[in-house]
Amino acid sequence: MSLSLADAVLMAADPSPSPTPSESQSPRVPSLQDAQESATNAAGWVEQNWSTWLAIGLRVLLIVVIAAVLRVVVRRAITKLIDRMNRTVQSVDGSALGGLLVNVERRRQRSQAIGSVLRSVASFLIIGTAALMILGTFQINLAPLLASAGVAGVAIGFGARNLVTDFLSGVFMILEDQYGVGDTIDAGVASGEVIEVGLRVTKLRGDGGEIWYVRNGEVKRIGNLSQGWATANVDVTVHAGEDLDKVKATLDEVAEKMSAEEPWNELLWGPIEVLGLDSVLLDSMVVRVTAKTMPGKSLTVERELRWRVKRAFDAADIRIVGGATASVEEQPVDPTAGMAAPSVYANTGSPQSAAASPLTPPAPTSTTK
Repeated sequence: MSLSLADAVLMAADPSPSPTPSESQSPRVPSLQDAQESATNAAGWVEQNWSTWLAIGLRVLLIVVIAAVLRVVVRRAITKLIDRMNRTVQSVDGSALGGLLVNVERRRQRSQAIGSVLRSVASFLIIGTAALMILGTFQINLAPLLASAGVAGVAIGFGARNLVTDFLSGVFMILEDQYGVGDTIDAGVASGEVIEVGLRVTKLRGDGGEIWYVRNGEVKRIGNLSQGWATANVDVTVHAGEDLDKVKATLDEVAEKMSAEEPWNELLWGPIEVLGLDSVLLDSMVVRVTAKTMPGKSLTVERELRWRVKRAFDAADIRIVGGATASVEEQPVDPTAGMAAPSVYANTGSPQSAAASPLTPPAPTSTTK
């Protein structure tokens, strides 16, 4: 059989005799001595390192157990703290009025938001610390990892500073209970009814039905119109010639009747008071009437009070003027009064017009010789 050129080159490069087909097909069977040597080496390696691996395993197990126990304890402590905050809300100011500041649904939403944030932060800190301690147990150099995390944190902080500001503002807003779902607030940039409270954005429903998305970091001041109580103020402008005693008696009668009827007796949290004259002008007087009402119901009470005052004044023949200053009644002006009287000079045939017209020059006369 002839050899190829490649086979010849390989044989020249490797002068060792090629194995016979019988030798290449029969694998080498390890002997009992080889197995004994391998077992001895493995036993020696285990004997040398078992204490180190056992110590590492116990340390990792201890770290995991402590982290798990600490996480459970912290989460339960946060839950108890939130429950205690909810129980103490009803005793604000030591009166029943304080319990109306936050209803049951609002307390539930607030507690869920606060509890979720605090539990998430606590879990992140505990689990992150435990992970770093486990990596250190395995002799892993944490310096590059911490340096990279620091650089990444600084970059994210500069790039997402507005997001961090919104998040922190939302957390403190919820912790301080500045407003909640259902409240009517004035946030400066927008006003309306709160329909959703988030850690980054608050959604408001405006008076026209529009929805405002307000970032929590952009809110510099908040006016909550739904906490505590509201004030209904009605200014009644009457003519300066009206009897003040009659006016006050009529207003007192309206206030007493309205306070005794439903549902106004529930919306009014105090008696309707006639404060007196707010201003006195030359031809009018302004009498102010005020009442303490349920939060968010001041406009409703004001409309009803104006309605009743108008009907009572009409029945008592008390004249109401429209505005802070009453318009003075004047005599109707003759439309022809501003027109000039007809002049005699308008008639070209009158003697006055003929006397005022220029004289015509005499015609030139010609002389003949």
